[in-house]
Amino acid sequence: MEIIALMNQKGGVGKTTAAVNIAAGLARSGRRVLLIDLDPQAHATLSLGISDELEKTAFEVLDEKTPAADAIIKRVDGLAVIPSGLQLAAAELHFIGVPGREILLRGALDQIGADFDYIFIDCPPYIGVLTMNALAAATGVYIPIKTEFLSTRGISQLTQTIDLIRQRLNPRLKITGVLGTFYDNRRTLDREIMETIRRIFGAAVFDTLIRTGVTLAEAPGHGKTIFEHAPTSHGAEDFAALCQEIITREGRK
Repeated sequence: MEIIALMNQKGGVGKTTAAVNIAAGLARSGRRVLLIDLDPQAHATLSLGISDELEKTAFEVLDEKTPAADAIIKRVDGLAVIPSGLQLAAAELHFIGVPGREILLRGALDQIGADFDYIFIDCPPYIGVLTMNALAAATGVYIPIKTEFLSTRGISQLTQTIDLIRQRLNPRLKITGVLGTFYDNRRTLDREIMETIRRIFGAAVFDTLIRTGVTLAEAPGHGKTIFEHAPTSHGAEDFAALCQEIITREGRK
């Protein structure tokens, strides 16, 4: 079982789109997959057509009021989801002074980890108690990076944060995937950015790139994955290829 945190403190890089569609694609491939939405904006939750005003959400799981198993929503495509909720916006204040507040999620997942092949955690676009919980629980990190100059500016801070969590909370944590998003092969800059990313992260960079396209932007508004909204689109093709690459890597371990 792998627990993967998807994180990037820069917004607009396709982090939630990646979390939703990787999780859905692997579920379509027969894997047992759980997606946890730890972002107070609840974009992953809403992208899957789930309300963000439920009584049992990731907040109640962290607050130890609801067992993780009781907060899970099962979709018809086989994907399991622990949704976000409005209460997560108060997490930074709510958990101040709580002993072990950085490992609350780890404890909750210990109870259900055996039920899944993959657990994906969609992190907020900032470093705080929620992201720290995700990194403390994770076995790996996927970093989506938009193929533009400014998206590479925060890489150093990102890797420093992961290194710090590895040293202090989670020695098994490592960067296991780096994903180029909004890619356009016609643009020289996109190709140059990917060369830079490969120099920095080496074998962790996925061969598959997520091309820019309108259907990926449209799908969340319909509460659907790209496979449900536009199954013949470039977006669906790219995420299907990415999931196959993840499965291939799985077989090499």
